[in-house]
Amino acid sequence: WLVSTAVLLYLTVLVTPGISADGFWDVFWASWLYAVLSTVADWLLTAGETSALEAQLQRTARQFRSGGPDQVPGVVFVQIDGLSAPLLRWAVAAGNLPTLSRWLRSGSHVLRDWHAQLPATTPASQAGLLHGASSEVPAFRWYEKEAGRLVVTNHPADSALVEERLSDGRGLLSGGGVSLSNIFSGDAATSLLTMSTVGDKSRRAGPSRSLGSYLVDPYGFTRALVLTAGEMLKEVYQARRQRVWGIEPRIRRGGAYVALRGLTNVLLRDLNVNLLAEHMARGAPALYCDFVDYDEVAHHAGPTRPESLASLEGIDRVLGVLQETARHTTRPYHFVVLSDHGQSQGATFRQRYGSGVEDVVRSLLAEPAVAPLAEGADEVHGPVTTLLGDLVGERGLPGSVARRTARSGVGRPTDAEVPAQRSASDTAAAAPELVVLASGNLGLVYWPRLPGRLTLEDLEELHPRLLPGLSGHPGIGFLLVRSRRRGPVVLGADGAHWLADGAVEGIDPLLRFGPHAADDLRRHDQLAHAPDILLNSRIDAGTDEVAAFEELVGCHGGLGGWQDKPVLVHPAGWTDPGALIGADAVHHQLVRWMEQNGSRSAAAEPAGRDRPDARHNAHPQEAHLQECDNDPDEARHAAESDSSRNARP
Repeated sequence: WLVSTAVLLYLTVLVTPGISADGFWDVFWASWLYAVLSTVADWLLTAGETSALEAQLQRTARQFRSGGPDQVPGVVFVQIDGLSAPLLRWAVAAGNLPTLSRWLRSGSHVLRDWHAQLPATTPASQAGLLHGASSEVPAFRWYEKEAGRLVVTNHPADSALVEERLSDGRGLLSGGGVSLSNIFSGDAATSLLTMSTVGDKSRRAGPSRSLGSYLVDPYGFTRALVLTAGEMLKEVYQARRQRVWGIEPRIRRGGAYVALRGLTNVLLRDLNVNLLAEHMARGAPALYCDFVDYDEVAHHAGPTRPESLASLEGIDRVLGVLQETARHTTRPYHFVVLSDHGQSQGATFRQRYGSGVEDVVRSLLAEPAVAPLAEGADEVHGPVTTLLGDLVGERGLPGSVARRTARSGVGRPTDAEVPAQRSASDTAAAAPELVVLASGNLGLVYWPRLPGRLTLEDLEELHPRLLPGLSGHPGIGFLLVRSRRRGPVVLGADGAHWLADGAVEGIDPLLRFGPHAADDLRRHDQLAHAPDILLNSRIDAGTDEVAAFEELVGCHGGLGGWQDKPVLVHPAGWTDPGALIGADAVHHQLVRWMEQNGSRSAAAEPAGRDRPDARHNAHPQEAHLQECDNDPDEARHAAESDSSRNARP
């Protein structure tokens, strides 16, 4: 667009008397400057109004609209990543979110919270929300001893592997739905900017320019270019303001995050809105899009800080734009707003104690492990990874830029290599001696070279100082380990909670972690690839702040604070679901609602492909777990029987 504009401007200069230019490139750069300045002026004059964006989306809706009116309503699911229900209630009461406030105050929608079971992470919750199979994901990242591999759900190859396990072809978006900017696809026929389907062209229905056209659109490109730069400058200013004012807790905000914030809060947000408008115009029966703006800023600034709330306000404006766009589509749409988890705040473990949790574990071993594998945060790279992955297949300038950027390694974490078939002894020999992983304030400790899951008795024999040292550390609220004799036990500084029979010795270590803590840990103990030791950070009395094992001031993954209190906003006319415990329960309720309003057939077929129900084939223990998730007695029985199966000789 800018090249063609420069050519036309240059020809105009050549044929206009009294005007001259030294050459084409002077005119070319002048056209760029004009585009940037006009965008800045337009934004300043409209004070950030969305009218121009609404007009653009209405043109998009008219362009792709086909067929006559469809009386069967569709559903647009907007996930506000990381938003807790208590924070949303406060923001609505304060009037900071005009669209959501209007929906709730008018009575068109109802706000509910639901409980995110351990782990409170996007991959686990989306596995439940989109597929009803959250038990396949024990953390954001975990180690699989049998295969000798690290699985990180923010890596495309790993997320594709996990989706193969959890999908039965009848996910939330099966039957012609659209997945945008998610970890998993929900079995959508069209999947864009979705981690598990990066590069899968068979899931990109419609013209291949769906992504690239936005970047070369004059309004989209120039607006994104200027506002992305503005967002980066704003981040530099806000980070400095935290330092100058002495705001605590805080972390260092700089480096690649400055650019990543601009991309997620402007470019990716606008791209998602344009793609939603296009596929709403096409009449998709269900669309699910994850907006990560708030979550990314809250990780680095804090969940309730002004810049985080400003990101939340931006998503609220998006909801208003999408509602207006729906007035110009042939199919009527219901809107559902939900989150996958909340966030909790606090100074990090390393800031408080001067060392990382992996250093603490290593210092307590009988013989310290050599160079333990320790993994921290790379969640922020996910949106950029999927954007680059889907753009590399585009033609023209967007594809060329994406391919160059991908080759440079920017925003693309290295996928864990799938090891070749080898014997158990070879797998153990090639594995690291110790693996310590972090998912927010949740820590996972594995000894990959020792088969099976180590028990309490094994650890007491191998490393006598380890369990007392960890449970007594001031930064660790509790740890979970399995006893060969009595099943899973939660150990704290001053007591123990035996999960199989509910017996408590001394002071209950779960006392301050909420009413669902024991059930969540009982369930997590049964998951495949559960660690040898599960750690959860402390929670501060009075503030409910936690100590993340990653360098993030806002975190989620474990227990404590608001991280397990996500939100669900749905049309008021839909049936009352009652208490919703876990993402799987929310998935089943969403499916029921869609069936009731006609958006989905009760006998929905897989979305164009046959996939076995891996949940009933890959791990028999997990199939039984799904049946006893809501029955504590059954769960305790499963824990006891599984303990006997996994006892080490």
